[in-house]
Amino acid sequence: MSYEVAKQLLDIGAVELRPKEPFTLSSGLLSPIYCDNRLTLSFPSVRKFIAEQLAETIKENFPSVTHISGTATAGIPHAAFVSEKLDLPMSYVRGESKGHGRKNQIEGLIKVDDQVVVIEDLISTGKSLIKAVQALREGGVNVLGTVSIFTYGLQKGIDQFKEHDILNFSICTFPELIEAALDINAISEEDVKTLHTWQQDPENWG
Repeated sequence: MSYEVAKQLLDIGAVELRPKEPFTLSSGLLSPIYCDNRLTLSFPSVRKFIAEQLAETIKENFPSVTHISGTATAGIPHAAFVSEKLDLPMSYVRGESKGHGRKNQIEGLIKVDDQVVVIEDLISTGKSLIKAVQALREGGVNVLGTVSIFTYGLQKGIDQFKEHDILNFSICTFPELIEAALDINAISEEDVKTLHTWQQDPENWG
């Protein structure tokens, strides 16, 4: 499954690999890989496949789920697709509380006994997803865990999830993505080494 998701992300250009011409991230760090899963929304067959895999992952790992929540903004559409497939209620979590009206951070009705799974599109350090989970927990919600489309698999993110006791499953992971990219000749064997070096220490890479 992870390999097939990787192939589709590469095929539509949602993931770009440029080991020799790295991207500059918002943090200022250089990166040989860039992922924009928002592009999946423009490809009906891809977004449908992703929704199916997210739904199956949830059913397998969180069978007691009663509610789907998404992270704002990228996780919202995928949460909507998945909640429709699972016939479950949905909500989403803002990055911050609104400054007007009811000043909600959590949008949608979640019952006190709901068992929630949170959907995110991409995980790097996991900061935004952790923030969403914390907001739900502070609201008295039981979060079973989280699912995402793709994770860079950075150690910083893994450590932070452990620290905050958050269980995550991604339907596409870094090793499968690199394998798929190599199979379609999008990268070379030398590039593979470069990409793995970045993943192991992104802050000191480049």
